[in-house]
This record gives sequence, structure tokens and C-alpha cells, in this order.
Amino acid sequence: MMVINDVPKIGVGVIGLGSMGAPMTHNLLSHAPENVRVFVQGRRPEKLVPFVRAGATARNTPRELAVDSDIVIVMLPDLAQLEQVLAGTDGLLAGIETPTLLVVCSSVSPTGLRELAARLDAETGGLLRVVDAPVSGGTEGAEAGTLSIMVGGDPEDVARVLPVLSTMGTPLHLGPLGSGQVAKACNQMIVAATMTAVAEAAVVAERAGLDVAALLPLLQGGYAGSRVLETKAERIITRDYTPTGIAAFMVKDLTAAVAEADATGTAARQLRTNLDVFTDLVDAGLGDEDLAVVHRFAEIDPLG
Repeated sequence: MMVINDVPKIGVGVIGLGSMGAPMTHNLLSHAPENVRVFVQGRRPEKLVPFVRAGATARNTPRELAVDSDIVIVMLPDLAQLEQVLAGTDGLLAGIETPTLLVVCSSVSPTGLRELAARLDAETGGLLRVVDAPVSGGTEGAEAGTLSIMVGGDPEDVARVLPVLSTMGTPLHLGPLGSGQVAKACNQMIVAATMTAVAEAAVVAERAGLDVAALLPLLQGGYAGSRVLETKAERIITRDYTPTGIAAFMVKDLTAAVAEADATGTAARQLRTNLDVFTDLVDAGLGDEDLAVVHRFAEIDPLG
């Protein structure tokens, strides 16, 4: 932690400036307390320019970012990508010289995260501790700063990161490390089930001769209404599957949910069905499209 003019300065580093990480970082820059200094790092220096213009400081490597940061936020696809950032002479671990918190906003396996945290604690002599803080709300929520942020970790660690996470949405501490990831798995169970139901309902309605453009807004006003229907209805109506968050990630998230269901002795029948749906969707070559592409998949005749 830096001290300038007797005011302690907190360094917050961010790695993972994609469709979610970028707007989250812009909100951090816009709303962070005055004593927070933001550092960013990425593989392509040109992508860092907008953040530098907004007040961030660019670093060339994860190691350099870690040296300056008391808190490091990562928004990467999965643990494999995080391992790449951690490893090597220029990796994040090489720059851990003082107590640092690693905040994992990615959606990952709760068990995998706990195992990683235990290893990092051992390898750094307790200097690098982990908090999990996966988010929900999509790119719309990331841009608006209204994300639901599901936090797991030691209470003292969480207390340090809550002011930072509050610039991006509403964080809630749910329990020990991994609790945030379990909550996100539950979130994805509901999102997947709702998205699949909306998509299949739209196909049935359209083939029965109904005007889907009129039907979906009507449904939003009744018990079928949901945030998923609200944000994805127009994409279904216009068949716009331009990715904001790609459908393939749902396989990872639902796989983690199945593991938790198994660990808790829960049958979770619909969860397993939806995992099959999204696995088949990816196998059909639609995984790189938006989540709303389940609508396109629902139109496919499984018998060819």
C-alpha cells in the first residue's frame, strides 16, 4: 500500500478487459474513492488506451501490475486462463511482494477455486489470498454499474474489497470462499432454464401462427415475465444473436452446477437436461453466438 501526503493509497489492478471487464473497469475509474489508484494490463497495449485516458495506469506484464496492486481483480473465461496469468517470470505470482487480494470475478468451479486458493496461499507464504466475486447482469448491467456481485471469502478480506466492488454493482457477502461461485452456479441454472423455455415457447408460438413480436411483450407483463425475457425478447424477435456473452460459457457454468448438485445429493433433473441442451448447441456450432441463440437451436429438427 502506497502512502502519499499521509493518505494511504490503494492500488487496484484489473486483468481481463473484455465485454464484461471493460465496463466494470470504467465504472471503477468513474466511482472509485479518491485513495484508489487503478492499474490495467492486457496482451494488446492498444486496448489499454481508453482506460489510461480515463485515469488508469498501464502496466506491461501481470508481474508489474501485481507489484503496484493491493487488490487484483480478474475477469477471465476460466481457471485455465487465470493460471496462465499467474505463471512465469512475468506472471502475477512473480510480483507478489506484499499482502495482496486476488478477486476472481470469473465464473469458475467452486472446488477448483478453493484448490487454487490453497495452493496460492502455500506458494506465497500467505501473501496472496483469494476472494471470489462472480457477477450477474450481463453487459447491460456491467455498463450501468448495476451488477449483482456474489462474494465469498474470509470476512476481513471481503471487507477490503467491498468498496471497490461497490463501484460496479451491488456486492453481497454470502459465506466462505467458493460461496460466490455456488451462488453463480445457481444463478446460471435459472438463466439457462428460463432462456431455454422462452426460446422454445417462441418457436411453438411462431409455428402455431402467433405474432411473436406481440406475444413476448405480453408475456413479460404476466407470471412468465423475467429479466431474461426482458433483455432477450428483442434478440429472439429479430434473430439477432450477436454475442454479448457467448452461449458456450453456459456449458462450463452448468457443469459446475452439476458438480455442486452431486456434492449435495441433489437430483437437479432440469439442470442436467439444460446442460445437455447447451452441450448439443455447442456441438451444433452455435456456441460462439449470444445466449439467445438457444432460439435458433430450438428450431433445429433433432431428427434431421
